[in-house]
Amino acid sequence: MDIASFRTSLDQPAPPNGLSFALQALWWDAKGDWTKAHEQAQAKEDAAGNWVHAYLHRKEGDLANAGYWYRRADRPMPQVGLEAEWAEIVGTLIA
Repeated sequence: MDIASFRTSLDQPAPPNGLSFALQALWWDAKGDWTKAHEQAQAKEDAAGNWVHAYLHRKEGDLANAGYWYRRADRPMPQVGLEAEWAEIVGTLIA
């Protein structure tokens, strides 16, 4: 799967089979379901999940909580927009 097919899958009612919890979280986020995305990001606490968790709290506007999760993911707080970060995370996790 590449980012284009990931984006195309957003037309479906559920994420494609075989996606990691972190990618499922980003899929639900793109569908506008922050709560479901947050649940999926927390489903497995690993570097990918922590990165997505950080992004979601940044999107929510809770920068203090986002900072905590970026530190847990060993990533700096990004200086790019949310859409660019979303695409970066998806591209990295799909690769």
